[in-house]
Amino acid sequence: MKLSYRTIKHLILWTPTITIGLWEYLRHTVLLPYVSMDLGNLLAPVIVFIVTVTLLRKLFAKLEATQEELQRERMLKAALEEREQLARELHDGISQSLFLLSVKLDKLDRADCSEAAREVSAGIRETIRRVYDDVRQSIANLRTLPAPGDFSWMASVEALGGEAADAGIRFECEGRLPDRLLTNKEKVELLAIVREAVLNARKHANARTIRVTMEPSEGGGFRCEIADDGVGLNESDLKAFDRYGIRMMRSRAEEMGWRLEIRSAPGGGTTVTVEKEDRAARDDSPRTRLAFHERRKGGSRA
Repeated sequence: MKLSYRTIKHLILWTPTITIGLWEYLRHTVLLPYVSMDLGNLLAPVIVFIVTVTLLRKLFAKLEATQEELQRERMLKAALEEREQLARELHDGISQSLFLLSVKLDKLDRADCSEAAREVSAGIRETIRRVYDDVRQSIANLRTLPAPGDFSWMASVEALGGEAADAGIRFECEGRLPDRLLTNKEKVELLAIVREAVLNARKHANARTIRVTMEPSEGGGFRCEIADDGVGLNESDLKAFDRYGIRMMRSRAEEMGWRLEIRSAPGGGTTVTVEKEDRAARDDSPRTRLAFHERRKGGSRA
């Protein structure tokens, strides 16, 4: 039977009182000929302590679990409200703007213009169509309420694999990262990087196979690699200013303190590697050692 949050609090508050009341009642009505007053006074706190260690510890554990569940529900509700707001903004802003651009291009096509202008117009129309499809897909994903199981890390990666398979791409996943290894923020940021890498392989690299490899380390770190066999990119394309997906991945990794490496070559596919150092390695890094020595010098001067 699952106890409510209020019931658990009342049990925690009333259990010691009820315990000492029962003890005093039994002592004075049944045990008085066998237990002296001094011994009874001595046993009272012992009994309360035993009850606290056995019963109340379990109640406190249930209380903490209930609080964590309530916190998760509040976070989920806030996340769903934010998703709905973002979907509304995408629909009312970007989606409608793209539609208006398409209407203006239709007018331009009907106007008397050169063949070169028509080719440029066709290229712009194709770009608008791809962006519009991406926006519509994003809106649909935001407005689709995920099932409770979909919030696990591996389930999210498998969902990406399902999207790739629907597009006719072979998706392989090797290794796994346990949910307990990642904080909620790390799950969100790492999944966003993996999603962007998979999306680039699907939409732009013409990849036939995407492989995601994950490996945890003992100190709390991890290594995640997303590799495809697509057309690849040259060095200048990787550093181009308009590569918003690559800039987004680098920005997210930098914000989390992760190392991100992108290796690609024309015709050789692309490999994105995200790596979080384990705690022992971070504590032994040159930056950490320098900060430690600075603190020691500061303490010595004081």
